[in-house]
Amino acid sequence: MARKGAGHKTLAELGPHYKWIALSNTTLGLLIATINSSIVLIALPDIFRGIGVNPLDAGNTSYLLWMMMGFLVVTAVLVVTFGRLGDMYGRARMYNLGFLIFTVSSVFLAATWMSGDAAAWWLIGWRVVQGIGGAFLMANSSAILTDAFPANQRGLALGINGVAAIAGSFLGLMIGGVLAPVNWHWVFLVSVPFGVVGTVWAYLKLHDTGITQRARMDWGGNITFAVGLIAVLVAITYGIQPYDGHPMGWGNPWVLAALVGGVLVLAWFVLIERRSENPLFTLALFRIKAFTWGNVANLMASLGRGGLQFILIMWLQGIWLPQHGYSFEETPLWAGIYMLPMTVGFLLAAPVSGVLSDRIGARGLATGGMVVTAVTFFALTILPVNFNYVLFAVLLVVNGIGMGMFSSPNRSAVMSSLPDNARGVGAGMTATFQNAAMVLSIGIFFSLIIAGLSSSLPSAMSTGLAAHGVPQANADQVAQLPAVAVLFAAFLGYNPIQQLLGPVVGQLPPDQAGYLTGRSFFPSLITGPFADGLHVAFWFAIAACVVAAVASWLGGNGKPAGEPLGAELAATAGESGTIPADLVTVSRTDNGVTAGRRPGDG
Repeated sequence: MARKGAGHKTLAELGPHYKWIALSNTTLGLLIATINSSIVLIALPDIFRGIGVNPLDAGNTSYLLWMMMGFLVVTAVLVVTFGRLGDMYGRARMYNLGFLIFTVSSVFLAATWMSGDAAAWWLIGWRVVQGIGGAFLMANSSAILTDAFPANQRGLALGINGVAAIAGSFLGLMIGGVLAPVNWHWVFLVSVPFGVVGTVWAYLKLHDTGITQRARMDWGGNITFAVGLIAVLVAITYGIQPYDGHPMGWGNPWVLAALVGGVLVLAWFVLIERRSENPLFTLALFRIKAFTWGNVANLMASLGRGGLQFILIMWLQGIWLPQHGYSFEETPLWAGIYMLPMTVGFLLAAPVSGVLSDRIGARGLATGGMVVTAVTFFALTILPVNFNYVLFAVLLVVNGIGMGMFSSPNRSAVMSSLPDNARGVGAGMTATFQNAAMVLSIGIFFSLIIAGLSSSLPSAMSTGLAAHGVPQANADQVAQLPAVAVLFAAFLGYNPIQQLLGPVVGQLPPDQAGYLTGRSFFPSLITGPFADGLHVAFWFAIAACVVAAVASWLGGNGKPAGEPLGAELAATAGESGTIPADLVTVSRTDNGVTAGRRPGDG
C-alpha cells in the first residue's frame, strides 16, 4: 500500500532550498563512491608492496582480480534490491544507511594492520562491504533527486549528479596515484572525513518526499538474480586468467559452467518476476519507451567505455611512458595524470548537456554524444602506438565531451519517464545495467587484447630475448608465459622483463641486462602485438557506441517538461487516454510527479 513514511515531508514543507541540499549531498555520495570504485587501480602496486604480497605469483592472481573487480561486482548485484528497499522504506533512509556502511568500511580498510594473505583477504572483504554501501548510494541518489526537482530542472540536477558518477571513476585514478606512494593506507583513509560529513549531513537534512509502498520482499527474485548475476560476472572475471596452457580461461569447465548456469538462473529469475506479486524488477517499466531504449543505450555506452580506462592505462604504462623517459615505477601515477583530459572534457560537457536537455530534449544530445565518442574511438585506431601526446590529449578531451553529451540527457530521460513510486527500483535497474556492463566490458577488452598479444608476442619475445644474450631455453620459457602476466606487470608498474626473467638477469652481461630491463626494449617488443589487440578492442567500442546512438534516437526526448506522464504511458501501451491497468496511475503536481500503484506491483 502506498503511503507516507514517518519521516516523510512534502517539498512545500521543506522549502525551495531543499532540492539544492539533496543535490549537493547525493553528488558528494556518488562522487566518493565512484572514486573508490577506481582508486585502487593505480594504487595496487603500493598496496601489494605494503602488505608483502606479489600479485603476479600464480597463486595470488585472484587477489589482484578481486581487488580490481570486487567493488563493481557487488554494486552491480545489489543496486536493484537496494533501490526496491528505497521504494518500500524510504529512499533517504536507505541512502543514509549506505553512507554509514561506506564510511565504516573505509575506516576498517584504512586501519589494516596485517600482512600477507590475511591482509589481502581482509582488504577484499572490506572492499565488498564498501561496495554494499556504494550500492545503497547509487541505487537511491537518482530517485531522491527526481523526487526533489521539478521536471524542468531535472536534467540539470541529474546531469550534475552524473558528472560526479562518471568523473569520480577518472578522478580515482589520479587520487590513488598521488596518495599511494606516500602511504597506501591513505588511499582508503581519504574517504573517511568525507564519509563522516556526508553521513551526518544526510541524516540531518535529507527527507523522503516521494511515496513509499510497503510490500513483502520478493525473495525468490532476489536470490535468483543475485546468484545468476554473480555467476556470470565471476565467470567473466576468471575467463581472462590462463588455464591449462591456454592464454585465457574460456575453456575452463568451471568458467563455462558458471557462465551457462548463470544465464539459466537469470532466465529463471525472469520467469519468477513475471509471476511475482512484488517483483524485484518491475518488468512493466519496460513498456515505457524512454526507459527501455535509454537503458539499452546506457548498457551499450557502458560496454564501450568500461574497459577503456584499463586499455588506455596499459597503453600509457606499458609502451608510451617508458618510451618517453619515465621509469616503470613512475608510470602508474603519470598514467593517471595523462588521462586527465578525458575527465576535463566530461566535466565541461555533462552539466551543459543536462541544462540543454531540459530545454530541447534528450534525443539529439544523447545520440550526438555517442556519435562523437564513436568517432574518437575510430581516430584512436589510426593513431600510432607511439603517438604525439597533444593529438592524444585532444582525442581524450573530445571523447570526454561525447560521453558528457550522452550521460546527462540519457539519465534525465530515463529517470523522468518513471512514476514516482518506481524511481528507486528504476534507478537500481539502470545502475545494474551500467555496473554489470562495466565488469563485462573489462572482461571483453582484456580478452581482445590478450588474444591479440597471444598470437604474436611469444615469437617476438623469444627472438628478442635470445638476440640479447638470454639463453634460448630461458627465452622460450619466458615467451610461453601467459600474455596476461605481461599485461598485469605493465599495469602494476613493474618492470615486465625484469619481473619475467627473474634471476636470469643477473647471469647476463651488464650491458645486455641493462638494455633488456631498460625503458626501450619492452615497449618496442610489445608495440606490434599490442596494436593488433588494441585495434580490435577499439572497433568493438565503436560498434557499442553506434548501437547506443541508435537506441538514444529510438528512445526519443523522454518526457518533455509539462507533458502528463499518464499520456506517455498510454501512448507507450498503444492506448488512448488510459493508463495500463497493470502499470501505474499517475498525476502531475507543480513539484513533479506523484503516482499510485496497484498493490502487488513493484
